[in-house]
Amino acid sequence: MPAKTNPTTGYDATCLAAADHFIACRGSRPATRIRARFDRIDQAEAFAASFGDIRTMIYAVTAEGRSAHIKNA
Repeated sequence: MPAKTNPTTGYDATCLAAADHFIACRGSRPATRIRARFDRIDQAEAFAASFGDIRTMIYAVTAEGRSAHIKNA
């Protein structure tokens, strides 16, 4: 499955446009999961790039707490 690079639904685009912050998350098991919060998407992308793969999921989170998966980086 190719990496998601752009919002694919209206909901995704709305969350991205209204994003209060971004979450970068790696790992499928809670014990080994890495989760970091960033004010800007470019900061989340830089964090993800430090791992050298495309296994970091980046989410946009609105001030109301709604979130959408925006991309893998």
